[in-house]
Amino acid sequence: MSNANVCILLPTLNEEATIAQVIRDFRSEGFDNILVIDGNSKDRTREIAEAEGARVVVQTGKGKGQAIKQAFEIIEEDYVVMADGDGTNLAKDVHKVLDPVLEGKADHVLGNRLVDYEKGAFTKLNLFGNKVINKMFGMAYGVWLNDILTGYRAFNKKAIKSFELKKMGFEVESEITIESVKKDLRMLEVPTTYLARHSEGATKLNPLKDGFRIGSTIYKMAKLHNPMFYFGIIGAVFIIAGFIIGSFVVIQWFQGVTRVPMSILTTLLIVAGFQMFIFGMLSDLVVTLHRENMRLLRKIYDGKRDDEQ
Repeated sequence: MSNANVCILLPTLNEEATIAQVIRDFRSEGFDNILVIDGNSKDRTREIAEAEGARVVVQTGKGKGQAIKQAFEIIEEDYVVMADGDGTNLAKDVHKVLDPVLEGKADHVLGNRLVDYEKGAFTKLNLFGNKVINKMFGMAYGVWLNDILTGYRAFNKKAIKSFELKKMGFEVESEITIESVKKDLRMLEVPTTYLARHSEGATKLNPLKDGFRIGSTIYKMAKLHNPMFYFGIIGAVFIIAGFIIGSFVVIQWFQGVTRVPMSILTTLLIVAGFQMFIFGMLSDLVVTLHRENMRLLRKIYDGKRDDEQ
């Protein structure tokens, strides 16, 4: 297969210090079909990318998520490799990321940055946050991956056309991974090298704010995939709060003070917590049934499509 059927997708925002070398590196690996989706850069990113022969599209909105969603809508190639335009991904790793998709072993491949990263590529806070988010994702979706926030990914056309992306910011990587789980896409992780950012390229990621948004996305989207996880956390919070208040009530009672309103609140919190657990279990049964029906429908659809081909 010709690499012309592979689109290299580079989302960018003010990457004039690195974009030229990134494009050259992918060209040296045999990939000339390069799409730069630019988030209205204030520097010379677009001019440099066009001078290097890349196709440049200016996104219509704001945020990395919106850029990727727009790019997926206009890409017609059968295979897509998404990489960062800041030079933190090694172009020579493209074959490791892309080959499993070309060979039909996966619909979506993630480049795991955490096995081989350059000194200074991650701060301690970034590393800790990544590990927490990966564990949270595993508990919520039952799929244990090492780096769900990687920007180095490969997809086949089936994958990108099945995604229903709604997040506009850096939450998009986690949303893409969640969508892959929901759509029963075959996912695979491969080790890649992650480099420190160029000295002239400032990071756009706010570890605390964006980390909270990513965690919130994983939690909220779990409501329709793993209700027991979603409602179980709410129930646990209620029960723990009830036991804390109840402990105070009991201590006060031994001291001869009766706290009637707080006793009522304790009961309500604990009962509400157990109700959340029950609601989570019932919702989980409904979601499981729906998921099995959707899998059956997808198999029927794929079978009909294969017969038509």
